[in-house]
Amino acid sequence: MTSACEKKYCIIGAGSSGLVAAKNFLQNGIDCDVLERESQVGGLWNYGSPCSAVYKSAHLISSKPLTEYTDFPMPERYPDYPNHVLVLDYFKSYAREFGLLDLIQFNQEVESLTPAGGLWQVKLKSKETRRYAGVVIANGHLWAPILPNFPGEFSGIAIHSKAYKTPDILRDKRVLVVGGGNSGCDIAVESAQNAAATFHSLRRGYHYIPKYMFGKPADQIGEVSLRLRVPLSLRRLINGFVLKSIYGRPDEFGLPKPDHKLFESHPVVNSQMFYYLGHGDIQARPDIKELCGERVLFADGSAEEIDVIVYATGFKISFPFIDNEFLNWQGRHPDLFLNIFHPEYDNLFVAGLIQPDSGQWGLVDYQTQLIAKFVAAQKTQPKQADRFRSLKADTSAFKNGRIKYLDSRRHDIEVEHFSYRQRLKKMIRMF
Repeated sequence: MTSACEKKYCIIGAGSSGLVAAKNFLQNGIDCDVLERESQVGGLWNYGSPCSAVYKSAHLISSKPLTEYTDFPMPERYPDYPNHVLVLDYFKSYAREFGLLDLIQFNQEVESLTPAGGLWQVKLKSKETRRYAGVVIANGHLWAPILPNFPGEFSGIAIHSKAYKTPDILRDKRVLVVGGGNSGCDIAVESAQNAAATFHSLRRGYHYIPKYMFGKPADQIGEVSLRLRVPLSLRRLINGFVLKSIYGRPDEFGLPKPDHKLFESHPVVNSQMFYYLGHGDIQARPDIKELCGERVLFADGSAEEIDVIVYATGFKISFPFIDNEFLNWQGRHPDLFLNIFHPEYDNLFVAGLIQPDSGQWGLVDYQTQLIAKFVAAQKTQPKQADRFRSLKADTSAFKNGRIKYLDSRRHDIEVEHFSYRQRLKKMIRMF
């Protein structure tokens, strides 16, 4: 006998990706349940919850219009870069506006996901087992910390940035922040305002972009050149000149010189790093060579006494409830068409498995619109579904236009937001 769940889709997660997936399924007449392991919506932006990776001072690094969902603008009263409190309120408002709360089952953690005769069997931590017509995995990829393995031992306090919440742990300490991403820079700046001394260790150099240029959010300035189809080489030339002229070069502040071209790595968006480096409140250091009790030895032979290390060294992609073989895993990540579609399964999808060079939620909105269109087309538009099925079989197809990103774990799922968005919109029009 067919159960009610066997006619529904299961969406795992009620964070930024799960919510928009549910909305687009609802608008396309696809029944679904949303399973969320926490007690409210928000995912990693649910500050204080076990799954959250945000710290108390966290703000968006992309501005409102390049972050928000496609049909739900952030309130006018919000600043250009909202903090995590406003972000969570935005998600709650979104869920209420589109009637999503009735679809969400809170405190339901998925333990395993396996194929079952054309369906997907979902086993919950509560030991309940259900079968669904299909699944959208939308639980995010910024939750499984990567900790480096340096020689030696450190006798002080060492935490990953996921565990960092407030500067209390840094106050009046000698702090080393390891990692040059956005979280690492944010924490280094906060440490400069609270610690006795702050050191920032980087393996390589990066390009830094301030949050504002010419009085406007920098990503909005960059969007103009993208809409005008300014060639990549010219954008590099113009942006490079502007950054050097008004912001300075990283190596002028003791940071490593970038070993790659502008736009070939995930952008580091921070307006305060150079300020605190220039004042000596942050001191740049190279990669760690060895941990020596209370001291840290660096690759250039220098050493510092350190009380606290914060490893802002990123996250590994992990979906522990499903075997890698079922997600066409290749190397460090699933190999999916547009980072969404399985080349063989027509009822298994991943939403939000991207790291864009701008805001994410609008892109995932288009991702899940396309997922919903394909799911619906399998019943109502078989020719279009067949055509799309042949496209998704080639997982190597277009993702980033002409940009070749650095070959590093940090860029495994990097996408150039403008060309990626255009491709998603074009494919939505197929249905």
